[in-house]
Amino acid sequence: MRMVDLIEKKRDGGVLSEQEIRYIVDEYTKNQIPDYQMSALLMAIFYEDMTDEEITALTLAMAESGEVIDLSSIAGIKVDKHSTGGVGDTTTLILAPLVASVGVPVAKMSGRGLGYTGGTLDKLESIPGFKIELSEAEFIRLVNDSQVAVIGQSGNLAPADKKLYALRDVTATVNSIPLIASSIMSKKIAAGADAIVLDVTTGDGAFMKNLDDARRLAHTMVRIGKLADRQTMAIISDMSQPLGEAIGNSLEIVEAIETLQGKGPEDLVEMCYVLGSQMVVLAKKAETLEEARQLLEEALNSGAAFEKFKEMIRQQGGDVTYIDEPDRLLTATHQIELPAKQTGVVTKLVANELGIAAMMLGAGRRTKEESVDHAVGLKLHKKVGEAVQEGEALLTIYSNTDAIDDVVELLYQNIEIGQTGEEPPLIHEIITE
Repeated sequence: MRMVDLIEKKRDGGVLSEQEIRYIVDEYTKNQIPDYQMSALLMAIFYEDMTDEEITALTLAMAESGEVIDLSSIAGIKVDKHSTGGVGDTTTLILAPLVASVGVPVAKMSGRGLGYTGGTLDKLESIPGFKIELSEAEFIRLVNDSQVAVIGQSGNLAPADKKLYALRDVTATVNSIPLIASSIMSKKIAAGADAIVLDVTTGDGAFMKNLDDARRLAHTMVRIGKLADRQTMAIISDMSQPLGEAIGNSLEIVEAIETLQGKGPEDLVEMCYVLGSQMVVLAKKAETLEEARQLLEEALNSGAAFEKFKEMIRQQGGDVTYIDEPDRLLTATHQIELPAKQTGVVTKLVANELGIAAMMLGAGRRTKEESVDHAVGLKLHKKVGEAVQEGEALLTIYSNTDAIDDVVELLYQNIEIGQTGEEPPLIHEIITE
């Protein structure tokens, strides 16, 4: 089998066989195929697309290129959740204990963030003492004992995906739905989940800027999951404005605590119910999404979900007194309000630009080597569709420096106030097939 023949086949619109795709992934992972040939194949895929069977073969080959986590010793159906990204995406912090509190095992492997704010691990490390590095045996024991644990991803999870993504990043082939879908699903499958719930975001703050692309990606990943014997559901959610009110690591922990205490922002609560209901159904703890939602609402209102969150923090070494007194997590030296320049209605909050403003404060990383400042970020006081008076605070900037003129300028450029404005829909579609 020669790589040049496979490049030619895909370039001319042919369909690669499972054997051919496994050869490509295996040989590239072992450095037997040079980057220039793989770049040519990626560009051919970018233009010629792939069938569902090709994408599934690519996904499984990448998943099996490294360590595949075995979670079979955890009782019950293990359901994983993945978001394609956004600004203020605090859902995992809430969903893990919420879903676990109704008896669904949540064995969650998360990553660190590049870009706007830290990833789930960075947010959890805002809590003093919290350990994200656990042995596989300890991880499994915690999930069997208390139904939930959140740890860092194995360094050898889907190494083929790491190599391919780095190459896609420098060859203008990132924005290919077959390559995006296989990248996401290979890591989810390698992480050992029995079932997968996907949050595919669309809008200014999302990777998929338009609804049609998001719809195709969601349907593609659901089909891949089912072809790979993983029950899979998806939602398409709006990310034209940030989700919730907090953008930043400790700020999002505080928001998660408030949400689990029944005091969270309406859009964030709704998102957690929608995603959580799918997780509960896939775990066979409820027959319908309506029944699953009722279980989750009862767990949140009774305080069971909040107690499960505290149990998770305690089990992984975190200081629970910070959960009982969340204001102790807010340690930025400056809290500066951004006043509205006119009276009217908020018509636009450009999610990705607000995320960049938070990153400029230190809440995110530009490179993998950078550290994050857990204390800094933004707390929104107004969302799209809400009325505001001149001089009223649009948001609060949490900063460890008072030299924030560039941040203020960027925020004003990306918050629009007019005479009329409507809140965008939170959920565009729910996809089960």
